[in-house]
Amino acid sequence: MKFRQNIQKQWQAWLLGYRFIQLVQAPYGDFAGIGKLAAVTSDRRNLQQIVEFLSQEPSCKQALEKRSLLGKVDLAQLHQLPPESLGHRYADHMLRNGFTPPPTRNQADNPYTFMGQHLGETHDIWHIVTGCDTDVSGEIKLQAFYIAQIYPSKFWMALLAKNLLKTALEDPEHSHEHLEALVQGWALGKQAKPLFGIEWNQLWETPLSTLQSQLRITSQSQGSLLPSGCEA
Repeated sequence: MKFRQNIQKQWQAWLLGYRFIQLVQAPYGDFAGIGKLAAVTSDRRNLQQIVEFLSQEPSCKQALEKRSLLGKVDLAQLHQLPPESLGHRYADHMLRNGFTPPPTRNQADNPYTFMGQHLGETHDIWHIVTGCDTDVSGEIKLQAFYIAQIYPSKFWMALLAKNLLKTALEDPEHSHEHLEALVQGWALGKQAKPLFGIEWNQLWETPLSTLQSQLRITSQSQGSLLPSGCEA
């Protein structure tokens, strides 16, 4: 039995390394590769650690119990809302980038499934609310934000490590910018109120600035964290 367990651990470690290298070699935005990396990093123990971490916050614990999903998203309808609203800003972001709305899902059967579905379907909403762009720096910033807010899960740590390794191998001239994005995202995630579990579909008409203020995400907090005179 112990021999079999050791073989299984070695196989999982090899598979994780293989998926990681595949993603490093792939161009940015390889969603299929990201999905494969998520599959090999989402073991039950790590998922349980995330649930336990989130459950320490009452609002997150309630979300894990209620398990409400985003529901149907009509981008054209949301785009008709006032320009300052969350719904309009989100729809505009999706339409400009050619993104399709997340699939409409039924309620998740357990907290583990809910976590994956909820984080997946609200990823672009988090981009809007946190002010993180969709370029490499913006993704690194949001990944650090996730780690600070949710838990240093294997998936998010691996994804962040992948982007830093790609920076070292392919894009070293932007290392200053990418490292600053990491620091900003981590600090912002620690400062902000929990975004996990928020029922965004009840807040489409709310001004984005109001939400950011309530969640302690301000324009000042998103600025450079470098000392004066050290800007890139």
